[in-house]
Amino acid sequence: MAVVITTDRLTRKFGNFTAVNEISFEVMQGEIFGFLGANGAGKTTALRMLTGLLTPTSGVATVAGFDVWKYPEMVKKRIGYMSQKFSLYEDLSIRENIRLFGGIYGLSRPTVRTKTDDLLRKLDITGEADKLVGSLPLGWKQKLAFSAALIHEPRVVFLDEPTSGVDPLTRRQFWELIYQAAADGVTLMVTTHYMEEAEYCDRLSMMVDGRIEALDTPPQLKKQYNATNMDEVFRAIARKN
Repeated sequence: MAVVITTDRLTRKFGNFTAVNEISFEVMQGEIFGFLGANGAGKTTALRMLTGLLTPTSGVATVAGFDVWKYPEMVKKRIGYMSQKFSLYEDLSIRENIRLFGGIYGLSRPTVRTKTDDLLRKLDITGEADKLVGSLPLGWKQKLAFSAALIHEPRVVFLDEPTSGVDPLTRRQFWELIYQAAADGVTLMVTTHYMEEAEYCDRLSMMVDGRIEALDTPPQLKKQYNATNMDEVFRAIARKN
């Protein structure tokens, strides 16, 4: 499969502080890649560089075939993004949110109308299309935000703690949407603080103090650290540092 994300000694400094320190990895098409680490480990800074929002201090990163340093706008057109706050406008209706995101991603008006109708049918919420997003249950918001991030058919979707604050059943249902997107060839890069979710990823990287301390599949990481689950792996890495 094609390589969709590449980093080579990617670094970001803020004055004398190094937030991301020479990280290198590749992510393949259709892969679910977990990006884990404690608060302050450098995950968010790395994601901001990969999404074209922050210029690297040094090193190289390409996303969907474009250098994030040289062509950040081309990168932004080929990715989707969903944060833990779901990136939705609560004072707009479901239909208006979908149309807004279609426009932001540069889709034509006829395409936005078609995509909106398709998405409402897919989520089985055609009859609720004019409800304000602020009135929706958390699970609905989550599914809507994820679907909006896919409306322009991006090659890569970045999910920054997308299941924060939702119940276990809703989290599991959301991961079914992630699996379907990966099966369709979308590459997904996921940050999470839920170690059980780490088990759902194809591969995981563990960041500590701006560096990638470990990178492998969940079974291999558990074997390497003689652990029965990813929480034990995380604790072992934290103790080592």
